[in-house]
Amino acid sequence: MRTIKVTGKGKVSIAPDTMSLGISLAGTEPEYLKAMEKSAADTRALQNALASLGFAETDLKTNSFSIDADYEGYQEDGVWKQRFKGYRYFHNMKLEFPSDSERLGKILYVLAQSGTDPECHIAFTVADKESAKELLLACAVKDAEAKAKVLAGAAGVTLGGLQSIDYSWGELNFYTRPMESPLMAKSMTANEAEEDRFDLAVNPDDVQLSETVTLVWEIG
Repeated sequence: MRTIKVTGKGKVSIAPDTMSLGISLAGTEPEYLKAMEKSAADTRALQNALASLGFAETDLKTNSFSIDADYEGYQEDGVWKQRFKGYRYFHNMKLEFPSDSERLGKILYVLAQSGTDPECHIAFTVADKESAKELLLACAVKDAEAKAKVLAGAAGVTLGGLQSIDYSWGELNFYTRPMESPLMAKSMTANEAEEDRFDLAVNPDDVQLSETVTLVWEIG
């Protein structure tokens, strides 16, 4: 049996409808237990601040959390050495909500006044990722089929039945990040925060997705 193998590529462009706010807390304490307690206290302060805007505690999701020994370098008699500073905690979280620049500004304002010195990064994504995946896959299959018909016609053969589909989902990036720098510097204090400073008007680019799928047809 003669076959033809064709790889199709699907591309879709989707307007983001969801804001994804990355919030990071970090600090160093002299003892491991104190680092845990400080991290927990700061996280509760963030949750309380967000609760004033109608968010539930469970809306703030943890992406990663760690507490590690922290060292600093120093020079002694011309030799560089290391000494123990304490235990550094790092808590990386995510808050997602329907795109709303005014609401984003209010969130940043209450976080600035929470006394936790968070570092924030904004990204944009789509809420219905499964539908986007299905659309992407359909586009890839249609592209492969169109290519197969052209190749079969040019070669003077007929396209027969579909024999196999080779595909495995890769890690798709559903996020667009128009701002590389943190939205809030860690050095900002509550006294410096003014609500109108966080009135952001952001118009993100579309989320660009692409994927491939390989199909095999019988030819005659």
